[in-house]
Amino acid sequence: MADETDIEIREELAAADAVRPERFERAICIRGLKNQFGDAVVHEDLSLDVRSGEILGVVGGSGTGKSVLMRSIIGLQTPTAGEIEVYGKTLDTIANEEESRDLRRRWGVMFQGGALFSTLSVAENIQVPLREYYPRLDKKLLDEIAAYKVEMVGLPPDAGPKFPAELSGGMVKRAGLARALALDPALLFLDEPTAGLDPIGAAKFDELIRELADTMGLTVFLITHDLDTLYATCDRVAVLAEKRVIAVGTIPELLATEHPWIQDYFNGPRGRAAAGCNVATGRQDRNS
Repeated sequence: MADETDIEIREELAAADAVRPERFERAICIRGLKNQFGDAVVHEDLSLDVRSGEILGVVGGSGTGKSVLMRSIIGLQTPTAGEIEVYGKTLDTIANEEESRDLRRRWGVMFQGGALFSTLSVAENIQVPLREYYPRLDKKLLDEIAAYKVEMVGLPPDAGPKFPAELSGGMVKRAGLARALALDPALLFLDEPTAGLDPIGAAKFDELIRELADTMGLTVFLITHDLDTLYATCDRVAVLAEKRVIAVGTIPELLATEHPWIQDYFNGPRGRAAAGCNVATGRQDRNS
């Protein structure tokens, strides 16, 4: 058993090394994507690159398919057409199940609202992906990893044995993030991570995301409507409209475009307030 575990650890280290950000200029490459549900076309000829090591914010109006795009990348939605490449692997051409599993464990996902299993404790929720991908890990090690992830996201130690219903909204978000980070992924997907949080809680969560991304060398695909989050955490922002990505760049670069939706979004009352807060807190350098 010890020899098998040693082999598994070596294989895991090799797999992790293979997707280090410095080995790939682009973590995700999307070309000609189409998503259609019946007669409704959500995406048409959508293309997007996500650079390794960046936090990319994804914004767009209601119904533009931000979550559908994320689900397409992680394999929960089969596109009608187009190609999605993650760390050099084209998803729909991977025939080997082991290769597919190896790629999937390179990313972590935090869905809207945390999406925790209500009948499992926080620690047990964190252990779900560990049990799936590393079934030979013993309970002691699983508990140690879960405790470390709880601490990593800023939860108190006594949060581990608690159930989601016993947590505040902000704690549920952090628990969902801890589960997304359970496998030490290279790529992190966040779907509206600060939705429903008060301004103070949202700001602290933004700081946590930025800190974890910098510390762990993460590439982050972050769907949000929160302008404060865009200014505080994102290196670039991709704008979905007209069934495709109409623009991608830093916030100053987007402000220089003339597209009406982009101007309304970033130069509206909330956009101006977020920009003012960004300057006041000295965060303007990130998006300059």
